[in-house]
Amino acid sequence: MIYLDSSVALALLFDEERLPPSSLWAERLVSSRLLEYEVWTRLNAAAADDVRRGAAKALIERIGLIAMVPAHLERALQPFPVAVRTLDALHLATMDSLRRNQESLALASYDRRLITAAQALGIAIHPL
Repeated sequence: MIYLDSSVALALLFDEERLPPSSLWAERLVSSRLLEYEVWTRLNAAAADDVRRGAAKALIERIGLIAMVPAHLERALQPFPVAVRTLDALHLATMDSLRRNQESLALASYDRRLITAAQALGIAIHPL
């Protein structure tokens, strides 16, 4: 299972130079429901057109979104091996919970700080 960070989703939606391989989209993708809010906030800030908004909706629908349940929120309040930003703490708490539930998990991200924190937790990084 691959935990999809918003940096990868946004790279696809905004047609950035660094695009993930097309094979990524055939994988089982999951993320915190937080990804949905991150994507729509960026689309709204960019005054995205209907085509891009439709692509975002289709992308989000194919990702298994994990609720931000109290256990994840509590974990995000605890220390991490490295300093993290608030939204990263929420993503890391969700990944940590999945991993603790014996799920095979790798993070797909372009965010160096999130990658460093995930590695510090022992979470594998999916090559992009």
